[in-house]
Amino acid sequence: MFRPVLSVALLFGTSAMAQQVPPAPSETARNTEVNAPLPPAQAAMKAHVMFLASDAMRGRDAGSAEFAIAANYVASQFYAAGLRPAGDEGGYLQKVPLIEVRAADKGAVTLGGQALTFGEEYLPGINPAAAETTLRGKVVYVGYGVVSPTAKRDDYAGVDVRGKIVAVVRGAPSGLDSEEAAHFGGLATKAAIAKARGAIGVIALQTPEGAARLPLSQMARNYDSASVSWAEPDGTGHVMGGGVPVVATIGAAGAEKLFAGSSTSWAKAATALSGKGRFRAVALKPDMSVTLKTAIKPLPSFNVAGILPGSDPTVAAETVVLSAHLDHVGVGSPNAKGDTIYNGAMDNAVGIASLIEEAKKFKASGKAPRRSILFLAVTAEEKGLVGSDYFANHPTIEKANMVADVNLDMPIITYKFTDVIAFGAARSTLGDIVKRAAGEAGASFSPDPMPDMALFVRSDHYRFVQQGVPSVFLWPGTAGPGKAAVDAFFANNYHKPSDEVVQGPPIDWESGERFIDVNYRIAREIADAAQRPAWNKGDFFGTLYKGYGAR
Repeated sequence: MFRPVLSVALLFGTSAMAQQVPPAPSETARNTEVNAPLPPAQAAMKAHVMFLASDAMRGRDAGSAEFAIAANYVASQFYAAGLRPAGDEGGYLQKVPLIEVRAADKGAVTLGGQALTFGEEYLPGINPAAAETTLRGKVVYVGYGVVSPTAKRDDYAGVDVRGKIVAVVRGAPSGLDSEEAAHFGGLATKAAIAKARGAIGVIALQTPEGAARLPLSQMARNYDSASVSWAEPDGTGHVMGGGVPVVATIGAAGAEKLFAGSSTSWAKAATALSGKGRFRAVALKPDMSVTLKTAIKPLPSFNVAGILPGSDPTVAAETVVLSAHLDHVGVGSPNAKGDTIYNGAMDNAVGIASLIEEAKKFKASGKAPRRSILFLAVTAEEKGLVGSDYFANHPTIEKANMVADVNLDMPIITYKFTDVIAFGAARSTLGDIVKRAAGEAGASFSPDPMPDMALFVRSDHYRFVQQGVPSVFLWPGTAGPGKAAVDAFFANNYHKPSDEVVQGPPIDWESGERFIDVNYRIAREIADAAQRPAWNKGDFFGTLYKGYGAR
């Protein structure tokens, strides 16, 4: 699961952080647990995790040789499950032209001809679409940069930003639905809105509160950290979200200079954002010039796609996508034992194993689905949902035929779950399908227990949402023993070398088998239903992305 999604303390309370890490078992005890006999269905699931989360895979970092081995393993399992190739050139693999991008130097920013100071007043951004970027123009401050008819808010009201640089702050105003706030809070969305209004670039302003929490000088230590995107057919980098480039972060000291001579000061403008004043867009006085260089490095990787063709000629072209990410975070800082391999057993080898075994259940049923089902293992989720974004923009099937996505990301199966959660269920008819399928499997259906975290917009299914496809993200629920088990996983094993086949609390393979059954029932009902899934009429995301049924 993509790291910015979660903070243990925020999600589950600080008590999770205080849990004791269980002592590591001896190698003999570990081998005894790894190789303990299980019923065939559970053993099959565990076997996938044993391979994918082994030290030999070195954390399955997207773009690595070990990830490529893992992708070929999944392809072989799709073949064994009876899926037909749905990748490139008649194979199971879809080439994903990932690129690693970072600031190549410190860049330069001037206001009214006066240079700002790196690390004190500005930090350079990156532009995946160009090795060198120079922007010059007037600056217009638009606050959060939100344009939302449903919220009756237009932060661009009264200003013309055509041919200008837009200044925004991160985050979203209070009063929005949490998932809508997460959508508007991202710089990619702000940059896309700016582009639609005719702007040429975006700068992000640091508020006084933000500067107090994390000074720009501290951020400067990592100014050239890498991010990941994918290459367009012409070789240029894709700007995530399709907006204008975010060319700089301007610190609080630089923002004061930017507002000099304008109708308000930066301190007053920032105060208005908190609701203590009245926000309005401001055309700023100084001309701005931004120069930056972006280093771009190819990082080729793969998605893995296999399809189960539909049996009903009237709806067989319609395709249900079942997705899970194959990558994890690779090799990193050592833990107390000196272990540097972040194996990613729960995150997300368990999800991939579930996907494979779900495909096998369809084959074993002897009944082909009415609609086609695409099983998709994506790369670079941990780097920002990049592999799923590439597939959603360059699908190996007709884009218009994708009718649903059901995503599996880090299902925590260390306990006997009694309920299931489907993030996004309230937005489309998929919610009722999940509820029925869970009931058939003897589990209740629970609403999102942490709506403030907006998980609906923070995993691979969201890239399908952005193409107008009704989507949900499935998890075992937190009822009964669930919350304590989830707390323990996040405290002890999330994005740590200890996320291994043998971990504490231990993986419950019987719960894994049951989770697969729930997923199978959901996919079966979607594929065999009389009607394709539809967005609820008027849903924000369905309407925004012109999804089926929303209007």
